[in-house]
Amino acid sequence: MRHLVDGGKLGRPTGHRMSMLRNLVTCFFERERIRTTLPRARELRSLAEKMITLAKRGELHHRRQVLRIVSRKSTVKKLFDKIAPRFAARDGGYTRLIKIGPRHGDGADTAYLELIGSEFVPKVKKDKGKAKKGEKTTEKEAESKETKKEETHEEVKEPRRKIFGKWGPSDKVEKHAKTRQQKQHIKAPSSGQ
Repeated sequence: MRHLVDGGKLGRPTGHRMSMLRNLVTCFFERERIRTTLPRARELRSLAEKMITLAKRGELHHRRQVLRIVSRKSTVKKLFDKIAPRFAARDGGYTRLIKIGPRHGDGADTAYLELIGSEFVPKVKKDKGKAKKGEKTTEKEAESKETKKEETHEEVKEPRRKIFGKWGPSDKVEKHAKTRQQKQHIKAPSSGQ
């Protein structure tokens, strides 16, 4: 029986499992948010929280212990200098596990694991020149739009032709033909005399 044995095997031999967890924890501290399967996320959570606890102590010995697990020195520096001070007043519970449902390909349960305090903020798309119904544009905005339209109308040029397309040769091909004609007019020195 496996009494007092922590952690799942994740269907891998020990070396492969430890290597995978080391890579996951390194990427997790770099990005502060990672998407993976639910069993991996649960194993990663315990390992990541142990690393943060060591980083909070902040001594050289603890830095070397973290370097055994986290594979990049720049990530360890970030962990000790930026992440650990954020959790100085917190006793554990540094991560959040968010279940996001089954994966499309094989149906495996997936989850996001993120650090507390680094919540995901989606990017807001900006409306380019479109006013919603009921909103009025000011006179300055209307004038700037008109001037932009005039400027862009003047800047519109004939589109470039494809080099070997159905519209004929491009400017580069025409320039090359001119230099070829100029070379033909130059007479080579005669060597027969």
